[in-house]
Amino acid sequence: MPNRHSDPGQSAADELAVRSLIVRLAQYADGLGSVDQYAELFTEDAEWLMPGAPRHGREDIRRGSAERRAEGGVGPGSNSRHMIAGTAMEFASPDEAIADSYWMYFVNTDTQAELKLVGHYRDTAVRTDAGWRVARREITFG
Repeated sequence: MPNRHSDPGQSAADELAVRSLIVRLAQYADGLGSVDQYAELFTEDAEWLMPGAPRHGREDIRRGSAERRAEGGVGPGSNSRHMIAGTAMEFASPDEAIADSYWMYFVNTDTQAELKLVGHYRDTAVRTDAGWRVARREITFG
């Protein structure tokens, strides 16, 4: 997919904004931000597609985040970290980016960090009046 930007400076700024969005999602999942801040990084009609636990719409994504925090696997005090690596991105249009990232999920980060899971995110981000937001996140394991 070719880069659909005509302005290289805007292309670089948009890529940086989308990369920051992906990292911020990981940080907010781990408790740096609130459940509401996490959910606000998605569009109103976003899809969050994790095997066995799909979520549809921002409110459902917010509920899922709250449930995962209540279970103790993520959020403040969980000592978990989602690490993002190897993000590659292309623009379908000036207002839509497709980003592929590898992720690693660590637990026990306060004592002896242990790699628990690895996988891949395929994020579709769109430009909105509020900035770049994720419209679709496909999560795979392995």
